[in-house]
Amino acid sequence: MIEGGRLRRALLGTTATVVLTTALVGVAPTAVAADARSQQWYLDAMGAEDIWKKSTGAGMTVAVIDTGVDPDTPSLKGKVLKGWDAAEAKGDETDDYDGHGTTIAEIIVGSGAQGGLRGLAPDAKVIPYRVSNTELQNEQTVNAFDMSEAIKAAADSDAKIINVAFGSDYYSEEELESVQYAHKKGKLIFAASGNGALKGNKKQYPASYPEVVAVGATTQGGVVADYSQHGDYIDLAAPGSQIPGYCDKSLTKYCVSDGTSFSAALASASAALIWSVHPDWTGSQVLRAMFESAGRGADWKPGTVSTKAGHGVIRPNAHINRGIGKPGDANISPLTNEPTGGAAAGGATPSTAPSANPNPSASASTSADAPSATASTQAPDGKSTSGAPVAGSSESAAGTESGGGSNMGVIIGAVAGVIVLAGVGVVIARRRRAA
Repeated sequence: MIEGGRLRRALLGTTATVVLTTALVGVAPTAVAADARSQQWYLDAMGAEDIWKKSTGAGMTVAVIDTGVDPDTPSLKGKVLKGWDAAEAKGDETDDYDGHGTTIAEIIVGSGAQGGLRGLAPDAKVIPYRVSNTELQNEQTVNAFDMSEAIKAAADSDAKIINVAFGSDYYSEEELESVQYAHKKGKLIFAASGNGALKGNKKQYPASYPEVVAVGATTQGGVVADYSQHGDYIDLAAPGSQIPGYCDKSLTKYCVSDGTSFSAALASASAALIWSVHPDWTGSQVLRAMFESAGRGADWKPGTVSTKAGHGVIRPNAHINRGIGKPGDANISPLTNEPTGGAAAGGATPSTAPSANPNPSASASTSADAPSATASTQAPDGKSTSGAPVAGSSESAAGTESGGGSNMGVIIGAVAGVIVLAGVGVVIARRRRAA
C-alpha cells in the first residue's frame, strides 16, 4: 500500500445503471439492452458512420493509462499492443482490476464484435499502462510513482496520443515533469476534467497541467453535465453521460453511467481519426484543428474560451468531412503558445504485435531517470488559455454536424451547461480515482 494513501479515482460519475450482457464500467450502473452498440447514442450524434468513410484511425496508437486493459474481450481482439504495469501490482497490464481501463480502450478502438462496444476510432490500437487507484493501493503494495512513470513511458512509446481517465486533487512536481516531457516530444495528452463539480469543484490533475488537454462532459441533451468540473483549464468537452461500459472487473456485462472518463476517451479517439487523415501533421496541428472545429453556439463570442466547455464540443466530422479547422504552426502548441518538439516520433517502442493472454508482462523497469523527488502539493498558476479571454457560464454551443447529414445538435446544444464530470489523479500520498 502507498504510504498516506493517494486519493486517485477513475473519472466515472454516479448515474442510473442499465445492465447489458457484456458489461461496462460506471458508478451506480444501470443495466442496458443486450447490444451495447444500441446504447452508444454519441456515435450516431457525431456522425460516426460518415466519419468512418474517410477515417477509422488506421495507423494510430493511443496509450491508455488506466486500470489495465484485457486484450481478450471480443471487441479488443488484435487491438492491444504490449504495454507496461507501472503499478507493479499482482498480475500485469492486461489484468484489469476494475474494468474501467478495458472500457476506455473499447470506447476508443473497440470493433463492436459480439455485441461489444464500437470504438470511435476502430482501426487504431492501444498500448495499456496500468496504474493504481485508491482501492488497489489499500489492498496491495504498489509503485508510488506509477502515474508519472506511466506518462513518461508512454511518451517514449510509439503512441502519439496519451489518454488519462484518472484524476487526483493534488498537484505533483514529478507528474508535471513527465507531462512536460511528453509534451516536448509532441505527444497529445487528454485527461478527464473530473466529476466533482457539485462537490467543491476542486481542480484536478493531470487535467489541470498546462500541457494537458482537459476534457469536460456533455449530456445526451447537449449541455455540459452538472457533475463535470469546470474552470479556466478546460480545453474541450465531449459526450460523457449515459455511456455504456463494463459494470465491473468480471467484464461480463455492460452498465450505463456518467463520467468525464468517457469524454477524454472520445477526445483521444477524435484526435486519432484526424491524425490518421493527416499523418504528416504534428500534435499541435491536430489539436488546433480540434479546437477550431469544435461546436459552439451562435452566442459564443469569438476569441473566448468557456470555463465549462473550453473551445467547444468535439466534432471530428466537421474537420474530416467539411474541412473546418486549420493546422497552423507545426511546432507551436495551442495549449501553451510555446514551441514543442514537433512530430510525436517517440523513443523506445513497444512491440507491434498484439498482446494475447494476460501472460507476458515484460514490464519496462523503473528507470533511474524517472521522477523521484517528493511531490509538491501546491500548484502554480492555472493553465494558459492561449491568450483567449475566458467566457462566462451563459454561452451556448449549439450547432449542427452536417458533414454527411448527421445532426450534431444533441451533443452540441447549450454547451454552457453546468460543470464537469470527473475527478483526476496525482501521485504520492494522495487518493486517486477514475474520472
